[in-house]
Amino acid sequence: MPILTRRRIEAEFARGVYAEMTAALGEESARRILTAVVIRMAREGAARMAREAPGGAPDLDSFRALQHLWTAEDALRIEVLESTPTTFHFNVTRCRYADMYRAMGLADLGTVLSCNRDAAFCEGYDPKLKLTRTQTLMGGATHCDFRYKRA
Repeated sequence: MPILTRRRIEAEFARGVYAEMTAALGEESARRILTAVVIRMAREGAARMAREAPGGAPDLDSFRALQHLWTAEDALRIEVLESTPTTFHFNVTRCRYADMYRAMGLADLGTVLSCNRDAAFCEGYDPKLKLTRTQTLMGGATHCDFRYKRA
């Protein structure tokens, strides 16, 4: 199943759970809990993918090879700026994930449900892989600036 489709299904479920948590615990607690769950799931999913990396040793090349999973269905349009053995820098110029959350009326949760996963995924996939990102389309910027570096 393409990740964009999976995220849509997850977002529908999260909407209901978040509404119940907000009613019971307040918005701040509900957002904190949802954020923690999404980050944990991203780390765990990344760790599973890392175990399947060629030779069981994840690196930047095997990470780059996974990008088709997130870009399937034209979900992301990326402009690669630099791709070396230790760096992978690109800008996302269109994000259908952000478009989808807005269309679902979940723009306020888009960062929690999607953007928060990116750095957590790095941590779970390869502790030597770090992401720096200063802006996102979900946050209203003209592009997302992904800058991956492997120590």
